[in-house]
Amino acid sequence: MTHSRRITAIRPRTTLLAAGLALIGLSLGLVTPAGAASGGSVALVAYSTPKPAYAALITAFNQTAAGQGVTFSQSFGPSGTQATSVTQGLPADVVNFSLDPDMAKLVTAGLVSPNWDSGPTKGIVTDSIVSFIVRPGNPKHIKTWADLVKPGVQVITPNPFSSGSAKWNLMAAYGSQIAQHKTPAKALAYLGALLKNTVAQPSSASTALQTFLSGQGDVLLDYESDAIYAQDQGEPISIVTPPQTILIQNPIAVTTKAADPAAAQAFVQYLLSTKGQTVWAEQGYRPVLAKVAARFDFPKPKDLFTIASLGGWTSVDTSFFDPTTGKIAAIEQSLGQPTTSG
Repeated sequence: MTHSRRITAIRPRTTLLAAGLALIGLSLGLVTPAGAASGGSVALVAYSTPKPAYAALITAFNQTAAGQGVTFSQSFGPSGTQATSVTQGLPADVVNFSLDPDMAKLVTAGLVSPNWDSGPTKGIVTDSIVSFIVRPGNPKHIKTWADLVKPGVQVITPNPFSSGSAKWNLMAAYGSQIAQHKTPAKALAYLGALLKNTVAQPSSASTALQTFLSGQGDVLLDYESDAIYAQDQGEPISIVTPPQTILIQNPIAVTTKAADPAAAQAFVQYLLSTKGQTVWAEQGYRPVLAKVAARFDFPKPKDLFTIASLGGWTSVDTSFFDPTTGKIAAIEQSLGQPTTSG
């Protein structure tokens, strides 16, 4: 499935009911008292790709009663590297990573509550899928995962030992083979062939996108949201939704060391509200609130699976991505790629 148009709302927006916002806040333990004074500051640390989305989200948040006068410092980079930086002292009030294992680093360090995922969205602020970004008109006719391992096809995907996006990409590739009834051994062999065809492994999804836009490679594995953003900026690309792909789920939390907990909590509450989720959707991210998602016409893959169907991140991260003993580490080492954990 190839598409070249921005995701648009298919029904008029609804307004946020105060009761609905209060319910979200209560469920998350992030309630800001009515009439609370505005102002304060938030140090936001996030993975690389939502930087443009946060520009729109912060502007919208600052226009709300809770967000008036709130100022932000922002840091974006490879998800794994960002998580490690926070454990090493990078100031962070709100953290938004690519995937759960990066949040787990902060839980282990006592910087995020073990109950960060207990709310109605299980700590997830946005969804996406792994898509293929190809040259305009798709000259190599790349439509399926099998096309990526054909001779002469040049693939770009970030390095999984710094980038959360890369881990999603590789588990999408692995899971696509399982979805086609291949054995785990054959699925792993597919990953070997895919990485052998990979001509560049930048440190993050954003740098991988820039590498592709500079002219290198035939296909980039990337977040659908990143692809939509690039297309909105007028970049010469086409987006292919593969028949089988993974549901990407991006976690968020307020840290235990937040300098201004009220402002941080109010911001996360906004990001998870109907209004906030609508802004996310307008920026190309799949909303985690069903009532918002229903208003947007995102592509529907033939087979959309989750990381849980592959064993869950706790198991997968150790089995595949341990830098010493992981299955991916063994493949990367054989190809001369770095496996230093971020």
